[in-house]
Amino acid sequence: MPAHSHGNLSKESWQDFVLVGFEGGPETQALLFAVFLALYVVTVLGNLTMIVVITLDARLHSPMYFFLRNLSFLDLCYSSVIAPNALANFFSSKVITFAGCATQFFFFSLLVTTEGFLLAVMAYDRFIAICSPLRYPVTMCPSACARLVLGTYCGGCLNSIVQTSFTFSLPFCSSHRIDHFFCDVPPLLKIACANTALNELVMFGICGLIIVGTTLVVLVSYGYIAITILKMHSKSGRQKVFSTCGSHMTAVSLFYGTVFVMYAQPGAVESMEQGKVVSVFYTLVIPMLNPLIYSLRNKDVKEALRRLGQKRPIK
Repeated sequence: MPAHSHGNLSKESWQDFVLVGFEGGPETQALLFAVFLALYVVTVLGNLTMIVVITLDARLHSPMYFFLRNLSFLDLCYSSVIAPNALANFFSSKVITFAGCATQFFFFSLLVTTEGFLLAVMAYDRFIAICSPLRYPVTMCPSACARLVLGTYCGGCLNSIVQTSFTFSLPFCSSHRIDHFFCDVPPLLKIACANTALNELVMFGICGLIIVGTTLVVLVSYGYIAITILKMHSKSGRQKVFSTCGSHMTAVSLFYGTVFVMYAQPGAVESMEQGKVVSVFYTLVIPMLNPLIYSLRNKDVKEALRRLGQKRPIK
């Protein structure tokens, strides 16, 4: 490659991108818009409701619900990083600036990674609560919970800085059409006109390490929880624990399953169209399902919702 072309590459890499989105004519686009809008509205309403209920009901001021409120906040934020722009692009030029693309990816990566760490923290919280109930008030005191949540954000931020800096330092000269509905690493690597082997290694390495590490925490925690539950004599106690832990395991399985397929398995997603479907699942469907999973299967949350609904304004 001639020496002068490097200058062109760096200059070109700062141009605007075009988010291709989904294939199909106007009818398909209108249908997808309706689906995206419905998913996003339910996500916002569901997660805001969880945040409000947990904040207002004093009976839910415990470590488990503190973490659950943070999970709802993360779901609300990271779906909002993706959905509004995706909705606008169904009927607009689909152009996103280089800085806008980098910013969207940075916050998406930060929030998704933080959620992965938080789900592991929630599993650890249930492990301490069920397996060491006498130590629980001390181990999971308010300051310890705050430090754990802060740690999840620090881990998310570190991963996001590394992934964003590696990805957006690449030259994009062959094409500026991103075959996706938001800025993500796999479609960006496809349009880079440079060797992306190191980037792929970093992405698979870090994502694989995070997913395997947090999954191990979840599995070990629930392994000990299962043993403890089997030793319980109280049938109602076992049912309550199964209900709470079942909700968490459902959320964890959905989240880690889709993220693992997308980022930690090279070649698992055969085409970008498949990748888009998987991406819709963890950017919109899972954030919508989490508050439903936790509220519908949780007696305390249902009772808190009932109490909140029965309150009358003071005249």
